[in-house]
Amino acid sequence: MCRGCELRVQVRLPWPLWCCYGCSDCRGPGAQRRRSACTWAAAAGVSCASSAKPQGGTSSVAEMSGELGKSLVKFCSGDVGPDGVFPDTQLLDPLLKETSTAPLAQPPGKGMDDRLFYIYTSGTTGLPKAAIIVHSRYYRIAAFGHYSYSMQAADVLYDCLPLYHSAGNIMGVGQCLIYGLTVVLRKKFSASRFWDDCVKYNCTVVQYIGEICRYLLKQPVREAEGRHRVRLAVGNGLRPSIWEEFTERFGVRQIGEFYGATECNCSIANMDGKVGSCGFNSRILPHVYPIRLVKVNEDTMELLRDAQGLCIPCQTGEPGLLVGQINQQDPLRRFDGYISESATSKKIAHSVFRKGDSAYLSGDVLVMDELGYMYFRDRSGDTFRWRGENVSTTEVEGVLSRLLGQTDVAVYGVAVPGVEGKAGMAAIADPHGRLSPNALYEELQKVLAPYARPIFLRLLPQVDTTGTFKIQKTRLQHEGFDPRQTSDRLFFLDLKQGHYLPLDQGVYTRICSGAFAL
Repeated sequence: MCRGCELRVQVRLPWPLWCCYGCSDCRGPGAQRRRSACTWAAAAGVSCASSAKPQGGTSSVAEMSGELGKSLVKFCSGDVGPDGVFPDTQLLDPLLKETSTAPLAQPPGKGMDDRLFYIYTSGTTGLPKAAIIVHSRYYRIAAFGHYSYSMQAADVLYDCLPLYHSAGNIMGVGQCLIYGLTVVLRKKFSASRFWDDCVKYNCTVVQYIGEICRYLLKQPVREAEGRHRVRLAVGNGLRPSIWEEFTERFGVRQIGEFYGATECNCSIANMDGKVGSCGFNSRILPHVYPIRLVKVNEDTMELLRDAQGLCIPCQTGEPGLLVGQINQQDPLRRFDGYISESATSKKIAHSVFRKGDSAYLSGDVLVMDELGYMYFRDRSGDTFRWRGENVSTTEVEGVLSRLLGQTDVAVYGVAVPGVEGKAGMAAIADPHGRLSPNALYEELQKVLAPYARPIFLRLLPQVDTTGTFKIQKTRLQHEGFDPRQTSDRLFFLDLKQGHYLPLDQGVYTRICSGAFAL
């Protein structure tokens, strides 16, 4: 973006919008701050500060308001209803109409290290947190996608992701605001309309995240699949088990799978299409980009340290926690954290690479091969031990989903009284009640090791997902296999009989008392 150029675009979003203009350096009068906020909202209205989606929007704003107090100016746009407007919130639409279109007489003196907005993380296994986005991070995320995958100004990018998330907002819309690409925005992802839209708007790049690619494969073959011009699909969360099926069916030449999080300092990119890999880091010159996989206690996920008190690097093929060395003077390696100081401190470890340093804890388990390619294994806390073996929920989910025609599946570990480790449980979307647990078990015996086969099944109308199409497990883990917690159909794998039994209160009591052998 040229210095001195001023973007003036009024964005009309077809859904309610919360704009939380967090002033970390608000010294101007109220009117000036309001105008600054209105100008910001008009010029970059897609850069929403918190959950713009109706679900949880008010509660998210409430948490931020409590943390920032008077420094948070709150605006609301769209049809949210009288009960949806948070106290002390100004309606943005009339303010935008009254705002002058003339350039600001004195633009705010903001730098690359100043806060731009806040983005709530997805909260797949815990509560969402408001991540701080400074100006340099916005540029870094957009540049990361642009240069990693050789995007050009002539590209047309199809963005159907939520704009309150960094992938859709920064990686996607940032290509327009910074690099001049045409970005096609869709209010909501539609698997049935996806390729028709790509043909209609001559898209050359598409974005995906979470389970989007699987949802597309689940659709019947459509004529538009063979007429699109898409050369690149960029995102994260494409399961290795469907990678090649996706590229072959839809004719997409390049998959731009990457690893990253809104707030992280250890993003990596797969730039040459290595199937299943989420990125690369040099094994010859690892200190050029100081990220590392380190050993953790498999039960507690606490860092393991050597005699000198430093973290222990993983060997080739050994799963470990991804960490990134923090350097606040380097835009690529800084960590700005969250509004909550306690949440920020939990993501930082000290004396990781060397004595006295600091590193960001990603919370994700990856593995590196002998060439330096890295592969996502699991989120920390998702992998569990059963019968002395580590069970990767991601791998089991991929197997189950493939066997069931790309059905939504959530796999997690549940504690059983008196039994060491955690037993595997799979929640499977079965809206029509057609799934046969024992027919499924026959197939599982062919493709999964005994320790990886789910001991418990939960068949439910749908599996909860986050706004970014990632499987949500928090509620499922809390309810476990207790039939008193849910009306969904539950099943238990009776190893002696070799098939699943309906799990009622009587069976539950016998399991908890140790009457059933696990």
